[in-house]
Amino acid sequence: MPHARLPKDRMPVVILCGGQGTRLREETEYRPKPMVEIGGKPILWHIMKIYGHYDVGRFVLCLGYKGWIIKEYFLRHHERMRDFTISMTGDPEPVWHNRKGSERWQVTCAETGAETATGARLWRVRDYIDTETFLFTYGDAVARIDIDALLEHHWETGKVATVTGIHPTSRYGEMTVEDGRVVEFNEKPTVAEGAVSGGFFVFQREIFDYLNDDPQLFLEHDPLQRLARDGELAVYLHEDHWDSMDTYRDYLHLNALWKQGDPPWKVWRDSPATGGRPAGPSSR
Repeated sequence: MPHARLPKDRMPVVILCGGQGTRLREETEYRPKPMVEIGGKPILWHIMKIYGHYDVGRFVLCLGYKGWIIKEYFLRHHERMRDFTISMTGDPEPVWHNRKGSERWQVTCAETGAETATGARLWRVRDYIDTETFLFTYGDAVARIDIDALLEHHWETGKVATVTGIHPTSRYGEMTVEDGRVVEFNEKPTVAEGAVSGGFFVFQREIFDYLNDDPQLFLEHDPLQRLARDGELAVYLHEDHWDSMDTYRDYLHLNALWKQGDPPWKVWRDSPATGGRPAGPSSR
């Protein structure tokens, strides 16, 4: 049975921001992975901009490793981005001027433990989720994903959970082998067969029936496996761009795409009010 549709601006987005990012140690030694930058902005900001483009602006961030850096980023966001006047003799409170760099976001930063696994992190922010439907993703992947279409698919299927399925790109030479010999070799990256999880989930509150506070509970293991066995896990196939930042090579790749001026995940338009670059002729 289809789910009741909720206004998008009411639905929170839970973002996992607590992992250590050990395969990106060149950057994550000093900051949590969601704060590693693409074009001078944390990848977390890029992810939130994708959702914001679809009028989804309530965020619950599951903090862990070096979480205070993420807290400080949002606590001091106005100080970094906006003009202000401050009296050095009277009231020390600043008077804020333009809204340059401001976003229409509500951000909840929640400490969920330095070593906590993904399923327990989600469980620990359940009190901040006040709607029957909510969104969920990881703090290290960007995509040119249609959030409206994803939600519509979830509501239509009536399942407890919907996962976005992607066809990942192989970064190695791909071989076709028959009878112990290579019959085809593709040097350039190719699309791997089958679909894998690309994050960008939609959940109903019933997801918490599959979770608990065990710090070793990974969402991707028993909870999603049981949802699949129960027939409660739908998939939304995403055929467009998707990229994650797992390694330093990924970091360089994503920044190179940004420098080209039209990165494929940039669905939002910049304006002077948000302090971004002017939208180019092919901006999305």
